[in-house]
Amino acid sequence: MKSLSCPNTHRPPSKNGGTGAIIRHGFYQTRWGRRRRYQCQTCGKTFCSTVGTPYHRLHHRRAKFDEVATLSVEGLNKSAIARVKGIGWNTVHRWLERAAAWCRRFNNRRIKGLSSPELQADEIRTIIGNKKQGIWVFVVIEVWSRFWPSTVVGKRCYQNTLSVFRNLSSRMNLEQIPLIITDGFKFYERVIGRVFGLACVYGQVIKTRRNDRVVRVERRAVIGAGRLGQALRNSEDSAKLNTSFVERLNLTIRQGSAYLGRRTICQARCKGRLEDHLELLRCYYNFVRPHRALKFGREVRTPAQQAGLTERSLTLREIFSSRLYFEVSRSVIFALFNSARPVSVHLRGVSLAA
Repeated sequence: MKSLSCPNTHRPPSKNGGTGAIIRHGFYQTRWGRRRRYQCQTCGKTFCSTVGTPYHRLHHRRAKFDEVATLSVEGLNKSAIARVKGIGWNTVHRWLERAAAWCRRFNNRRIKGLSSPELQADEIRTIIGNKKQGIWVFVVIEVWSRFWPSTVVGKRCYQNTLSVFRNLSSRMNLEQIPLIITDGFKFYERVIGRVFGLACVYGQVIKTRRNDRVVRVERRAVIGAGRLGQALRNSEDSAKLNTSFVERLNLTIRQGSAYLGRRTICQARCKGRLEDHLELLRCYYNFVRPHRALKFGREVRTPAQQAGLTERSLTLREIFSSRLYFEVSRSVIFALFNSARPVSVHLRGVSLAA
């Protein structure tokens, strides 16, 4: 019970300035048996263990919620999930929205201080609304750990290219000079020069196609040409400039999202839905799904394990069970999880705990 916190953000502070003691307070009945209730001794509010999680007031088993999220990131569309699980399409849609919002907050909290010796970036083209409305998904991969740190959905323009690399740099540990490899898209050179300056080694792989076949591959160093040879020698994965790892990630993303399949009738109806599903897929790919390229003996690690962000692979139950509360004061939002070290924050006479 030490990990539990009272969801009542308007309760008076306890006498010792802490978060107040949480005690057991009987049970409540559900269709699947009894569930424990708890009570805050400071304000007297009672609550259950699912308050502040996506499982709150679910009216179904938590295992079914997890299965719906898993089927979604394995490439099934919402109609197929509804048929397989025997629930309504609207229920599936509502659950996936709830799961995606939670995974976005989880990603923002956990993906930080990432060591990035080698990065590759690329874009995926897809459609939303109708087939005449194209949109691009910018993707970055950290090659050594196969970690997917950042993504942006939007037009293939300078501003979105800048957004994905700014987001990436905010999550990186900048103690070492990264090797960055992209294709020949015109805005990459400007953006990488603006975000990283000379503190990187940047190369491009430019492919010439004829009749949908690659007929020539040109590799050139753009920033830090004198350090390129040493950067490639230090790399455990690349002997020459290539974009094969991010292109393989593109295939994984297409297979994991029904929105991104080729010649599909399941394209996203709006940009927001595509962004939400990519956040769910990114969380699942990084923290839950073991990566076959990260096999060490009998152990198969997740990208987050290899990157040093977690000690073991997580489950969706563990991710969704992390309780989160928000307290908004003007333009400042404090996101507080009970999985972190206990912290007490006093704001305008309101005590918050995580």
